[in-house]
Amino acid sequence: MYAFLIRRLVHSLVVLFVMSVVIYGLMGLMPGDPVDLMISADPDITSEDAARLRAIYGLDQPLWSRYANWLGAALTGDFGYSRLYAQPVWQAIWPALTNTLVLLVSSLALALAIALPAGIFAATRPYSLADYGINFAAFAGISMPPFWLGILLILVFAVMLGWLPAGGTAASAGVSGLWEQLQFLILPVASLTIAGVGGHTRYMRASMIETLRQDYIRTARAKGLSESRVVLGHALRNAMIPVVTVIALDLGVLFSGALITETVFAYPGMGKLIFDAIMGNDYNLALVGLLMATALTLIGNLLADVAYAGLDPRISYEELDQ
Repeated sequence: MYAFLIRRLVHSLVVLFVMSVVIYGLMGLMPGDPVDLMISADPDITSEDAARLRAIYGLDQPLWSRYANWLGAALTGDFGYSRLYAQPVWQAIWPALTNTLVLLVSSLALALAIALPAGIFAATRPYSLADYGINFAAFAGISMPPFWLGILLILVFAVMLGWLPAGGTAASAGVSGLWEQLQFLILPVASLTIAGVGGHTRYMRASMIETLRQDYIRTARAKGLSESRVVLGHALRNAMIPVVTVIALDLGVLFSGALITETVFAYPGMGKLIFDAIMGNDYNLALVGLLMATALTLIGNLLADVAYAGLDPRISYEELDQ
């Protein structure tokens, strides 16, 4: 197992290096640069001032030279300075990272707690009224646009009922109590949870139905095992293998892809931070944010591979490397 983890760590570092080259190159090819944004904001800046600013920021150097300088500094732990926030990149990222991790863990845990039992229940009663009802609810959750769902939740629970705040965070509102902090999380967490439950339920149902058709399940039933033992003791572990893959991919998506939800609820998370950094040509901040999303996806895939071997003893770590 340790050899497998070391090999995967090396592979992950290679992927991160390649992604850093690709992301830095694409951002460098974008029209304009930070100095152009400064000129548009202050027409009094002369061409000499612009040239001096480009020299200070290193923008007068070739793209490959700028990347080499950034990589050398990053290997020492210095990821640069954020132009938009006028502070080191880690100090700019940390608050948004904390907010996103709270949102990610809460919404993913709730979505799985609802979706997995619902998918199993529907699979054990295929084409029944309960199955149709769960499928209908899952399709409804998948079909609702995130921005519409967020606005609907705000209108109902913040505007009409006045039970919850419409957006923001407890820190921005100047409150510190535990219940007050949870109130600001309820609507964005509910929005992401509703959006995620449908997909996970469908995957769980489809995988469980396919597993329940296998020969070893018929053999277990023929031996007189109870239905609950057949489902939970024999079918569930194998049915979870494709679902674990989807969950691992969702980690990176939720980390950087919840931009719409964060925008609707004015929630300062990583999705909005990365979007603002890209639009503001803040190379250092955007690059580190996107690399963190890549790293989280790689970590999710690694955890999924480890879970495969735990769920199915027939899967070895040598096979996962092939």
